[in-house]
Amino acid sequence: MTAGAASLGKLGFAKGQVIQEFGYDDDVDDEVRLAIEEVVGSELEDEDFNEGADGILIWYRDGDEDLGDLLVDGLTNLFDQGFVVLMTPKAGRDGHVEASEVEEAASTAGLQTGGAVNVSGSWTANRLMPPKGSRR
Repeated sequence: MTAGAASLGKLGFAKGQVIQEFGYDDDVDDEVRLAIEEVVGSELEDEDFNEGADGILIWYRDGDEDLGDLLVDGLTNLFDQGFVVLMTPKAGRDGHVEASEVEEAASTAGLQTGGAVNVSGSWTANRLMPPKGSRR
């Protein structure tokens, strides 16, 4: 496991979870993807998966579709107490997303940010959670 991958537990990834992935492209960090698969014990599900997920992994770059809409779409398959991990390019890299944009989109989708975690040399991970209490 890479040093960044050791932080995956902080993001909520655990053995036996079903994780659905959005925004996959040739620029994603394959080491992070493989480390997540190692932690959960199965392959990541793609965007067409519709059986319910424990967590959502979103790779998002500035210029992709609307982040708020993407978060809302991702939430439709998320089990209660599920979580979202939003991966964005680090500052200074192509496609970098400002923290204020992440905050605004999370708020629009009814999520709270749980802080950024360093898991990759190129990407920053943000854990997004529904507010405490039951979701409707």
